[in-house]
Amino acid sequence: MSLPLARRMDGVTSSPVRDLLALTARPGVISFAGGMPAPELFDVDGLRAAFDRALDGESGRRALQYSPTEGNPRLRELLAERLSDRGLPTTVDDLLVTTGSQQGLQLLSTALLDPGATVLVEEPVYLSALQCFQLAEARIVPVPGDAEGIDPVALEEIAARERPALLYLVPTFSNPSGRTISPGRRRTLAEVIARHGFWLVEDDPYHELRYRGEREEPMSARPELAGRAIYLGSFSKVIAPGMRLGWLRAPSELLRRVAILKQANDLHTSTVDQAAAAEYLAAADLDAHVRTLCATYRVRRDAMLAELPAITPPGTTWTDPDGGMFVWVTLPGGADTDRLLPEALRHDVAFVPGSAFQVGEPDRSALRLSFATHAPEKIAEGLRRLGKAL
Repeated sequence: MSLPLARRMDGVTSSPVRDLLALTARPGVISFAGGMPAPELFDVDGLRAAFDRALDGESGRRALQYSPTEGNPRLRELLAERLSDRGLPTTVDDLLVTTGSQQGLQLLSTALLDPGATVLVEEPVYLSALQCFQLAEARIVPVPGDAEGIDPVALEEIAARERPALLYLVPTFSNPSGRTISPGRRRTLAEVIARHGFWLVEDDPYHELRYRGEREEPMSARPELAGRAIYLGSFSKVIAPGMRLGWLRAPSELLRRVAILKQANDLHTSTVDQAAAAEYLAAADLDAHVRTLCATYRVRRDAMLAELPAITPPGTTWTDPDGGMFVWVTLPGGADTDRLLPEALRHDVAFVPGSAFQVGEPDRSALRLSFATHAPEKIAEGLRRLGKAL
């Protein structure tokens, strides 16, 4: 006889990216599935030195002790300066350090969503956000869009009908589509959000990975969104995902409630990792490191875009992202990328089918490719394998 499980898990789907990791770990597979930074670009020496400083003397003993739930004050101060320089005025008291930005999403889902509450998302949407909203037993409603991001007219109509609790967006170099919401549309969307009075949750992990064009201010900086914008960030894409360090910027009352939830969740994020991150930010030239990342990823993006015409059938379309890590490909003729994936794996290449990122009736002709992990020659070889599968 099986023992009962919590009903809230019934609607929570597994992450296809996590499920693919075991398949793509075998030797010889070229994976475009995971949004993984290039490991050869990790600043191992700089991070080792930062951990050494964090563990030195009396400060090292503090770094191995319990710490405040809100996070290392020095790290939050450095983060606040960095966000303020980005156009988002921030103080130490506006920030809570999280165990990756994914934990921030999970905490917000608990703090803001009662069972049955409506969450609006762009389509396609980051699949791990879907898991958080499913676990909160929310009702997830997609908002259509185009190359400039979600459609403000559609958002207006859906918000009036659905009375949502929040809108979740990755406005800059979206995962999975790679698209960026244009400045004019950001203003219009902010006006719609303010008019209907719901929260904006802005997830912005790729902001610094820009390869073309001028840097956008975060949507959370829009004056219309004062008091209703929540901003999530992460070190995973610019320092290292293994440190599991993110942050959440929110109005004070919400931040206090989220801190209580975090106490129940894990007390606090790793003290020693926070201390090392503070040492790294204080001593390293992170901006120079980001420039290296951008120069490398720009070449890899261009390599992928250059190869796609040769390996895809006529009528295939794809995004041309200004930054981030992803290209969203749509195949013609009723293709089904869920059925294509096993064939691709037989050719030792992997991707994520687009259906994983869609809430409504899925467009099974789409797939997501990540260009960040591999050098150009390996990207070319992986796409040639994908071409054989196609």
